[in-house]
Amino acid sequence: MTTLGGSGTESLDELKQAAARAAVQKVQSGMVVGLGTGSTAAFAVSALAERMQSEGLQILGVPTSERTAEQARSLGIPLATLEEQPRLDLAIDGADEIEVGSLNLIKGAGGALLREKLVEASAAELIIVADASKKVAQLGTRFPVPVEVVRFGWKTTLARVEAIGCAATLRLNAQGDPYLTDEQHYILDCQFGPMADPAKIADQLKGTVGVVEHGLFIGMAKEAIIALPTGIETLQPS
Repeated sequence: MTTLGGSGTESLDELKQAAARAAVQKVQSGMVVGLGTGSTAAFAVSALAERMQSEGLQILGVPTSERTAEQARSLGIPLATLEEQPRLDLAIDGADEIEVGSLNLIKGAGGALLREKLVEASAAELIIVADASKKVAQLGTRFPVPVEVVRFGWKTTLARVEAIGCAATLRLNAQGDPYLTDEQHYILDCQFGPMADPAKIADQLKGTVGVVEHGLFIGMAKEAIIALPTGIETLQPS
C-alpha cells in the first residue's frame, strides 16, 4: 500500500483526488483515454489537465457524458467521439460499488451508464478509482442497480424487470420529473439486495424487452485504485 503522507483525517474529496491522481499516473503521451463520469472521475479529468500543463502530456479523450465533455473542453483536453476513436488505450472511471475479488461493479448513479459501458468496453484497460466506502463483499449491498429503459411503455418494462427479483423505482430529477439520460431514456433504480450471482442478473436484464442497458459491469475492470485514509490500495480481479 502506498501511503498518502497525510494526517489520516483526509476528507472524502481528498481521498477521491488521491485515487484519481494515482490512476492518471498510468496515462502516457499519445494515449486515447476514456473519461468517466461522476465526482471521482471528474478529479481524474482535472488531474489529466494538470499533467498536460505541467508535463506536456498529450492525450485524446473520449468522454462518457455531456457533462464530462464540457469539463474536459473547459480544461483544454482535446476530445474525440467513439466513432472517431473506436479503440481506446485506457479508461478511468469511478464506481458505486466494487465487489472485492471479482472487481465486478455497479455503476450509473450519475446516469451515464450506457455511454460509460460503450466507451469502457472499447478500452484495452479499465481502471476504477474510488474511496474505500465503495468496496463490498457482494454487489447490491448498498446501491441499487440502475437500468436504462426506453420511455415508450416504461411501466410494462418496469414490471418485467421486477419479475427478475427486484423492487424498481423510476428515477426522478430535482424537479420531480423523470430523469432523462444523454440518450433521452429513463432510468429504473432496482433494489436486488446482495447478489450471489450478479452475472446471471446482468444476462436477465440484458434480455428483457425495453431495457437498453444496465449498470452491472461484469468482468470489465482490470484494476481498482482505492484511497484509504492511510494510503492507496490497488486491487486486481482474483
